[in-house]
Amino acid sequence: MNILVLNCGSSSIKYALYNMDDKSIMASGGAERVGLDGAFVKVKLPNGEKKKIMHDIPEHTEGVKFIFKLLTDPEIGAIKDLKEIDAVGHRMVHGGEKFNKSVILNDEVLKEFEACSDLAPLHNPANLKGVNAVSELMPGLPQIGVFDTAFHQTMPKYAYLYALPYDLYETYHVRRYGFHGTSHRYVSQRVCEFLNVKAEDKKIITCHIGNGGSVAAVKYGKCMDTSMGLTPLEGLMMGTRSGDVDAGAVTFLQKKLNLNPDQLSDLLNKKSGVLGVTGISSDMREIVEAMNKGNERATLALDMYNYRIKKYVGAYAAAMGGCDIIVFTAGVGENQFEMREAVCKDMEYMGVKLDKELNRSIHSTEAVISTPDSKVTVVVIPTDEELMIATDTMNLLK
Repeated sequence: MNILVLNCGSSSIKYALYNMDDKSIMASGGAERVGLDGAFVKVKLPNGEKKKIMHDIPEHTEGVKFIFKLLTDPEIGAIKDLKEIDAVGHRMVHGGEKFNKSVILNDEVLKEFEACSDLAPLHNPANLKGVNAVSELMPGLPQIGVFDTAFHQTMPKYAYLYALPYDLYETYHVRRYGFHGTSHRYVSQRVCEFLNVKAEDKKIITCHIGNGGSVAAVKYGKCMDTSMGLTPLEGLMMGTRSGDVDAGAVTFLQKKLNLNPDQLSDLLNKKSGVLGVTGISSDMREIVEAMNKGNERATLALDMYNYRIKKYVGAYAAAMGGCDIIVFTAGVGENQFEMREAVCKDMEYMGVKLDKELNRSIHSTEAVISTPDSKVTVVVIPTDEELMIATDTMNLLK
């Protein structure tokens, strides 16, 4: 069975074509600058090389159409005919309270998904464009929606509600939803396979640390809390997002700087975080390089960044009544040993003992990085959200 996975953002389309018989990737790549000048598609060739193809992509339908063309290209394509694609699995960002699992997309589901768009105005409409593009180009092809928020729908009410007037939750559905759910679900399952243990017996803290980051408390296979909230802004300090900040400070700045809601959102989402503190970049590699050259604000930003992660790990260990496994994943989590070491430092009190030498050698590969006598097993597990989406798609079709 061949499954195409699509991840449509506001100005991008990522794709991967899987042969689910052996879970191999037949083709992958992504369109960037959709709707903008200078649009292009990056294609990963079978030999591992990447090819950049300039192509005008005014909107998502044209982008999906061009991706279909590349998939069947005689030179760089992976299939001869689009009929070889059995289904498409879509990354859907915000399912609200309506979706707690992946679903087959039909008119009723899409109508309910569209109703969640005010909760994710940048992401949900883009996801919907991808679905509509496939429907237009390949009518009747089964399509599956896999929701970022679904995994977190097992949170208890006391964990997901904000201490706001209750009618705001009833009327506007203001609550914690959480994101990166597909990644947290994948690594919390995969780490148990890797360690040959049962998820139903373990208390796991999953740390998805990239340009955007979140931590989740997964108790006996189910999420009971996560750091992101109504939107992806809450929680950790991120590349350009502020993470947790006093709401009073937000209204104070809004008045002082005379900002409208859109300008305030731009400040918190795109100009804050690591970029805001350092004034250099949102790329952690560049920040580490600046720190090594003695840049004080780069050092401060990294200290803040690591401290926030450590706080959430400690809080979730307390919330679950202990912790058996800590997982690091995503771009920074998989590759930046300095962050993993800083987070695990001085956590021997809760049973964490890091093998520092081994930790420094691990980059984007599955590995245990704690010592053999550590009561808490610390593991690096590269995330694979696309494979998770493809697997859900296959399982629903079967």
